[in-house]
This record gives sequence, C-alpha cells and structure tokens, in this order.
Amino acid sequence: MGTPTGTPLGTPLAAGVVAAVVGFSSSFVVVLAGLTAVGATPRQAASGLVALCVAQAIGMLWLCLRHRTPLSLAWSTPGAALLVTTGAVAGGWPAAVGAFLVVGALVVLTGLVPRLGDLVAAIPVPLARAMLAGVLLPLCVEPVLALADSPAVVAPVVVTWLVLLRLAPRWAVPGALAVALGVVVATASDGVRAADLVPSLTLTAPSWSVGALLGVALPLYVVTMASQNVPGVAVMAGLGYRVPWRESMTVTGLGTLVAAPFGGHAVNLAAITAALTAGPEAGPDPARRWPAGVGAAATYLVIAAGCGALTTLVSAAPAGVVQSAAGLALLGTLAASLREALAEPSDQVPAVACLVVAASGVSVLGVGSAFWALLVGLAVRAVLRAGTRPRGAHAA
Repeated sequence: MGTPTGTPLGTPLAAGVVAAVVGFSSSFVVVLAGLTAVGATPRQAASGLVALCVAQAIGMLWLCLRHRTPLSLAWSTPGAALLVTTGAVAGGWPAAVGAFLVVGALVVLTGLVPRLGDLVAAIPVPLARAMLAGVLLPLCVEPVLALADSPAVVAPVVVTWLVLLRLAPRWAVPGALAVALGVVVATASDGVRAADLVPSLTLTAPSWSVGALLGVALPLYVVTMASQNVPGVAVMAGLGYRVPWRESMTVTGLGTLVAAPFGGHAVNLAAITAALTAGPEAGPDPARRWPAGVGAAATYLVIAAGCGALTTLVSAAPAGVVQSAAGLALLGTLAASLREALAEPSDQVPAVACLVVAASGVSVLGVGSAFWALLVGLAVRAVLRAGTRPRGAHAA
C-alpha cells in the first residue's frame, strides 16, 4: 500500500511491464532482420536478441536503483534498420560483431571524453535525420510491396495496424505483429524442433575490416547517439528528470561491449518508451516512478527466455509478412525523421541529397550507403554555404 501522498508500488511496476512489452514487440523483428542482414544465422540472431534483453535489463537495474530515477534502456531500433540496408559486409558476421564492439567502445569514450560527444553534436541535425530517413525508407516500403505480392497473408497485418492506430495507437504495432505471428503459425508446414525454441547464447570471435568500421560502426554510432541517446536525454528532461550522462554512456557502452560478442548490436537510452516509465502513467509522484524501470528490467529478463521461440517463428514466416510488420513499426520514426530533416529551409537540399544516397543502398569500396550519405550531405551543404556570410554579419 502507498502512503496518502505516495504512489502505490503496483502503478510504476505495471507501467514498466507495459513499456517493456510495447518496446520489445514493436521492434524485435527489426533487430532480427538487421542482424540477419549483416550475416547472422537465425541462431546467432536469436543470441543477439537475448544478449540485448539481458544487457539492457541489467543496465536499467543499476541506473534505477542507484539514482532512484526511472531511467529506461533499449536497443537501437534505428541502428538495426541501418543494418538491414547495409547488408553483408566485408569479413562477414565476425566483422559485424567487431563493428558492434567498436560502437560500444565509442559510447564509453563519449561518456569519458566530452569532446567526442561534442563532435557528434556538431553533425547538423537535418543531415543526421536525413541519413536515418534514407535508411528507413526502403524498410517502410516493404508493406506496400508485400501487400501487392501476397495480399491474403499481408492484408490482415496492415488492417490490424490501421484499426488499432485509430482506436489504441500504442498497441497498433504490437497488434499487427501478433497477427503476423498468427499468420506464421497458421501457414507453417514444417515441424519445429524443441531445441529451436530454447534461448541460447552463441559466442562469435570478432574480426575487423575497413568496410565494416566505416560502413557499420561509424554510422551505427552516429545513429545511436543522434536518434536514441540525445533524444532520450531530452525526453527525460521534458519530464523533469536529469540523466546522469557520463554514467549512462558508460553503462550503455559497457552493455554493448558485453552483448556484442553474442550478437547484440547496440544498447542505449530509450527515447519513446522512456515516456512510459517516467511519465504520469507511472504514477502522479515523479519521485516514486523509479520502480517502473525495475519492472521493465524484470520483464525484459522474462522476455529473453522466449527469444528462441520468437526467432524460430519469424524464420518460418511467409515472404513479406514479418517485413510488413517491421515496416509499419518504423513509419512513425520515418515521419519524425523527415520532419526534422526538412525543417530548416537552407538545409533541405543537402538533407534530400543525404536521404537519397542512404536510401539507394549503394556500396562503394566495401562501405555501405549510410557513410557515403553523410559525406555527400556535408559536401553539398559546404558547397551551398561557401562564400556566404553568417546571419547577422556586417561588411567591414
């Protein structure tokens, strides 16, 4: 029981459970698709999913209990989308794992060396958002293509999403995914081995290649910082909480380093689900909302036990069904990215140039399109601004 001025413990704990269920179900198919795209087998992808769930759960427990603040962690959904568009890298899956380790090290350094965070912040926001929009665009087109090719199995997923988007927006993506998994079960023809349903951790020895470092590690770090960690701090600040930046970067960076050899790509501050654990739904008293993070962490540990079964179902899905659910899950992120990419008139052309290069999926010298998109955007921006005086400048 809570005190007259307090919050009943069940309220924040329930909010944490909802946040974890919504966060996981809304994006785990994107994570599996991303890990598979850069070379993981279904078993290795399932291992990565388990590792991410456990790493972010332990990180949340540490931060929430230490600071009595409803801090929530997540995996990098935009980063997973980036992996989908990047595809196979030079050196294969071991090189991708090596890139994940580099991302973890860079995040730790960001907490320890403020200058590194300043460099990330120096990347123009329109270009960072345009790069992300370009990465997301091919994935968001998937429901259209799949609906045209296989309407019988994809239409129920799209219709469920649309109806719930109108009636219960928070559950639109989880509901669509539930229908997609139902379609998988209904159409599955092959038996499933019991061993495939049990979660396991598969260790991969990392390797490194220039293509993986430039095409995976650097863009993944930028996307994770610009689309997850920085917005996560902003969301928490808007709700009246101060995020311990250095410690949060250290915890999420170490979590990424630990999860990477098992296939996890990136652990970071939550942005969207942060509002569920730190907002009014977790209780009227902001000082008593921190157990929501504990509830979310405990839920992720429980969910980790089911990752093997979920991966098996996703692997057995008819073509287009799971891809449609993933594309629908990313539409909101695409809309937000486009809005911020085109908000500044003077940066619209560089942003669009960045977007189309990222969406092209081209690979040059073994380096994926996200890296080149950022370079092209910066180059176009520099050319357009060459010789122009800053606003407010006066002639001598």
